[in-house]
Amino acid sequence: MLPLVCRLIARLPLSGLRALGALLGLLVYAVSARYRGRLHANLARAGYPASMRLRAAREAGVTAAELSWIWFRPAAQTLARVRCRDHSALTEGLAAGRGVLLLTPHLGGFEVTPRWLAALGPITIIYRQARQPALERLLKAARNQSAMAAAPAGLGGLRAMRRALQRGEMVGLLPDQVPGAGDGRWAPFLGAPAYTMTLPQRLVAVSGATVVLVSSQRCPGGWDLRFARFQGEPTPEAVNRAMEDLIRECPAQYLWSYNRYKQPAGAPAAADRPAGADAADPAARP
Repeated sequence: MLPLVCRLIARLPLSGLRALGALLGLLVYAVSARYRGRLHANLARAGYPASMRLRAAREAGVTAAELSWIWFRPAAQTLARVRCRDHSALTEGLAAGRGVLLLTPHLGGFEVTPRWLAALGPITIIYRQARQPALERLLKAARNQSAMAAAPAGLGGLRAMRRALQRGEMVGLLPDQVPGAGDGRWAPFLGAPAYTMTLPQRLVAVSGATVVLVSSQRCPGGWDLRFARFQGEPTPEAVNRAMEDLIRECPAQYLWSYNRYKQPAGAPAAADRPAGADAADPAARP
């Protein structure tokens, strides 16, 4: 039922979906004190003024509303809305033959990025499995298409990524997600320590893959993709700095309500972890 509803929503014009999403974003902001409080705290921690709050809430609603359009429109229609001036960092990385590890934050149209990349060649992405069976079926239907393969986070996903890089293919990660205990360490991120995945560093160590940064900023009528070569070793600290730079290019489009500063069960505590960050919060899942 849920995939059918999403397919019906996808028939609406993108401009209409975005307008509806902006209204829904403001509605959620108004009725959910928990959502509102986290958004306020994360923006303030990163140094943004209160005047950014409503804009960030609107953009979060737009991000959610346009997912159906991205997932279930014909690929040609989606790609026609994507603008990319220069992706030489990507093509040069692929030419090296050791695979490309693409890193992107939860910014703008981040779900459109793997679809655009799949038009160039095979790409494997990792996602966190949904607890609700209906939602999990929807995510599988949306993210396993054509040259794009989605693997759930865990040992199986790690193996899928390694195999893809060994074949010289692309792998996509959202490194601003909170990893499980044992898969990360605390590193500065937008004003406070955040438990940050060590996976990019480990993947590069075993594969020699090229690391490329990519962001998908929402623009009138579509999305603007931007690529850049990552410089140096992708340690948690370096990756967080790179994600911060991408976010600050277009801060309103970042998902500020995400519980980025929680402590995963079993993970060591950070001495200066932000007060009020939940240890385990199902609502914080991306």
